[in-house]
This record gives sequence, structure tokens and C-alpha cells, in this order.
Amino acid sequence: MKKKTLKKSIKILSFAVLTAAVLGEFYLRHFQGFCDAPLYIESKKYEYIAAPNQDGKRFGNHYYYNAYSQRSKEPDSSKKKILGLGDSVLFGGVQSDQDSIATSLFTNEQSDYQMLNISAGSWGPDNCAAYLKEKGFFNAKEMFLVVSSHDAHDNMDFKPTVGVHQSYPDKQYHLALVELFDRYLKPRVFKYLIHKEDLDPDQQVLNGIGIQKNGKIFNPGFDELKSMSDSLSIRLIVYLHADKQECLNKEYNEQGQEIISWAEKNNIKLIKETDYDFDESDYRDGIHINNKGQRKLANIIKGIY
Repeated sequence: MKKKTLKKSIKILSFAVLTAAVLGEFYLRHFQGFCDAPLYIESKKYEYIAAPNQDGKRFGNHYYYNAYSQRSKEPDSSKKKILGLGDSVLFGGVQSDQDSIATSLFTNEQSDYQMLNISAGSWGPDNCAAYLKEKGFFNAKEMFLVVSSHDAHDNMDFKPTVGVHQSYPDKQYHLALVELFDRYLKPRVFKYLIHKEDLDPDQQVLNGIGIQKNGKIFNPGFDELKSMSDSLSIRLIVYLHADKQECLNKEYNEQGQEIISWAEKNNIKLIKETDYDFDESDYRDGIHINNKGQRKLANIIKGIY
């Protein structure tokens, strides 16, 4: 009798576990976008970029990358184009919906202009310049470069990233439950075993790793982009984003001051975010802005054009 009861209990438990797994898999896939993460490809010229022609939904937010790996609609020949260049601040990530990022807000609200979003997490001016050398300038009339203080010396090093760091996957997980465990639960449970050098590029910046690169020159991409703008006779505007601490201090750190000095020396129009009304509520972490911050950035861009 006890054996029958035990077997029955095991069957009930097995059925409950299976049911929970099926429901969990369904929920994660259809409501959270698991197994539908944006994918990346390697580049020998600019390290990495989002794979082209992607259209998906993640954590309730829509993302889209056109044929040129830009987080924008396809280039529109009927509009004046602005090259929106930058890193994860401009990129937005899956934490922001396609229509909530500054470049989309600007494009959707300015009928004559289209700002192409040419960016990726932890990109610097040298990544952006290398991309333009390969892809061209899309008949653009302006360049709008978004940088942070750490970009002064955050030069390309071509360390393996795609398919190595979980924030830069090159293929989808087959099961949402496996992705939940491997990508989100395991790093938090075993975070004490993760070396800081093993963090992805964005997380390294957030943790202050790789920001001071002694012996490296000022990021050459600044001069390269200036040279490109001069040769094409189009304006280059540099927007200096402030991390949360700089926002609170209303002052840029030493590396930010280097960027300011470079802009002044080269007569580049510089927009300092510290001159605007950003506050803690505009950030989702120590560096990246949330939807409210993206709205403010879009308004600043609209004020220029």
C-alpha cells in the first residue's frame, strides 16, 4: 500500500513539475522574449555590432536593426540624414523600446530628418569611425556623436566578445528556462566566482574596469571623425553624456575634461549634458539613461535641428 502511495505521489509531483516547466517556458518565451535576444556579429574593423535585419521583442520592448545593423528603419532617401554615433547610451539596449530611444523619437517627430542609430554597447569614436569607413556616410548632412568621459581612452582592443559574453550572443538558446538559469540566475548566484575582467564591456565600464588605460593615446576616433566631417563638409557635433555621479556633481571627471579640451582646440561644437536638467531619475544605472532620459536627449537633439 505504501509503495502504491509513493508511486502515486511521485507521478503527481512529476506531473506538477512538468506542468510548471511547460507553463514557465511558455511565459518566458511569449511574454518576456526569451530565446529572442538581439544577436551580434564580429568585425575585424570595429570589433562587433548587432547582426543586421533583426526584428524582435524582449522584456516587452520592441527592437529592430536594419540591413546596416543600425537600430533604425532603413535609410530614407527623402529625408535629411544625421549620423547618430555612439555607445550603449545611444543604443538603448533591450531595456528601451524601439520607439522610446532618442534617435527614434527625434526621427518620428521631425518630418524632414532621419537620425540613423549607428551604435553598440561600449563603442567609442574609433569604432564609429571604422564603421563609417566600411559602410559609407549614407549621404548624411550631419554627424552627432554621443560620448562619455571614459571614451577618452577606451580604445578598441579586439578582445573576444561575441559569443563569449552573454550580453553579446551569436545564437539563441533552445530553451527559455535554460537561458533564464544560464544568463540571469547563475551569474547572480555565483557572482563571487566571476572575475571583473570576465565581465562584458558595458559591465566593465559600470565597475570601473578598463576606464583608465595607462599608456594608451587619446582615442584616435575623435580626430578620424573630425577629418571625415571636414572632407565631406558636414558638421560634427559632440554630445558629452554625464554618468550619474558627474550629473550629481555637475562636473565631468578628468577624462571628460580631456574631451572638452579636444573639442575647444578643434573648434568642434560640444554639447555638455551637465548644462541640462538631468537628474538621478533619468538613469537606470550608473551610466545609462532610461526612457525619461532618452526623452530629454531627444528634446536636446530637436533643439539643434
